[in-house]
Amino acid sequence: MEEKQEKKPLVILTGPTAVGKTSLSISLAKMIGGEIISADSMQVYRYMNIGTAKIKPEEMDGVPHFLVDVLEPDEPFHVVKFQQMARQAMEGIYKRGHIPIVVGGTGFYIQALLYDIDFDKDEGNHAYRESLQRLSDEQGSQVLVEMLRRVDPDALLTIHEHNTKRVIRALEFYHDTGKKISQHNEEQRQKSSPYRFCYFVLNDKREKIYERINKRVDKMIAEGLVPEVKSLLEKGYDPSLVSMQGLGYKELIPYLKKEQTLDEAVYTIKRDTRHFAKRQLTWFRREKEVIWVDRNLFDGKDADMLSFMYQKMEEKGMIPSKKEGGM
Repeated sequence: MEEKQEKKPLVILTGPTAVGKTSLSISLAKMIGGEIISADSMQVYRYMNIGTAKIKPEEMDGVPHFLVDVLEPDEPFHVVKFQQMARQAMEGIYKRGHIPIVVGGTGFYIQALLYDIDFDKDEGNHAYRESLQRLSDEQGSQVLVEMLRRVDPDALLTIHEHNTKRVIRALEFYHDTGKKISQHNEEQRQKSSPYRFCYFVLNDKREKIYERINKRVDKMIAEGLVPEVKSLLEKGYDPSLVSMQGLGYKELIPYLKKEQTLDEAVYTIKRDTRHFAKRQLTWFRREKEVIWVDRNLFDGKDADMLSFMYQKMEEKGMIPSKKEGGM
């Protein structure tokens, strides 16, 4: 029982893209005295506002946000860096007597933080790594993706095919240890969390999510996504950067190169975003100890969802009970 009291509280609010996490997270933070840490692999970058559906300062409603708008698009951002930055933010939040709320749809980042996953820091075999890089340079990164698919297909559930560095790292790990990196990460995930947590997954009917995705993409185009991508290219950010491979960015580059029509590019963004939402849900269904918050069961009413979430946090002893005269 003592161990439970020693663990610090941590709230996670995640779910597929366009399900409505942002507005609900603000209400949740105001209700429990929380501060928000973004678990989004794209909102961390400056100048990438429209395509990432980045929260605007006025939408924050006074709630502090961390890991938003803090890196240049050519700076590396990966799970280890996310862990480091998120932990640093959490230290300050706890010192202020508040509760960190991790909000975003990058499930691998959330998992790494929640279970304090230790990523192997061994530098490995430089010669093998360089041979893989040469192979990628000569024949294209897809060759490495297919190599990884043969030895560790589960790794591709968490590694974006365009993230050549991580594909190489996974192949290198297998080469050096004879062990799948997905297996290594799964073993790490089986550790118990050092936090007293509630892991909320916001969801809705698939057709509603897909409808919101389509509307969101149309809104992004109307708000100036094309000029945003053009501006990034004009600033000198290479299309091969991990940031520029983000949804909504990579699909518009062929249009800007006059290789596609805008309608074709928009269709691709919508299709790829729907596929992404489906993969996110597959990931969250594999996670343990999650609490599903289905919008459909609450008739989409935020107030009812918040009451349900508050009750779950009370049950975990994370916040004072309303019956005891708490918040």
